[in-house]
Amino acid sequence: MAADLIRGKKVAEARILLSFAVKHSALPVLKTLNSAVASAKNNFAADEANLYISRIAVNEGPKLKRYRPRARGMAYEIQKKTSYITIEVDELEQKRAKAKKAPAQKAPLTPASAKASTGAVKPRFRPERREIRLREQQGIAQRIFRRKSI
Repeated sequence: MAADLIRGKKVAEARILLSFAVKHSALPVLKTLNSAVASAKNNFAADEANLYISRIAVNEGPKLKRYRPRARGMAYEIQKKTSYITIEVDELEQKRAKAKKAPAQKAPLTPASAKASTGAVKPRFRPERREIRLREQQGIAQRIFRRKSI
């Protein structure tokens, strides 16, 4: 499949692979890739040299149903299948910038904030593990007995 050839690659490399691929699906994938790159450049001011394919998916689309005549007056259905091609591109430099962010420092505790944080907290009800297991077993038994027997 042409989508597997370019998954995770840079845009320039993907274009070269698709233009020389001897696959029927390479042309529609190349058109979709060009559209995704143009949208990224126009809408998000992205640099084409830094773009790579972060996600590509080819999903089933609607089927065109046609009929052909067959023997004894019957009709035979022919399904002309279509597909949705989804390509997401992302910039390489943005990922590096996100990874270099320093963790946020917490403000020091003041006496007023210390009182607020150490106030009486109502404990949550936590059933014991044995009770949880019993509930789970009862749920399983109920599901089994609800089934119809033949």
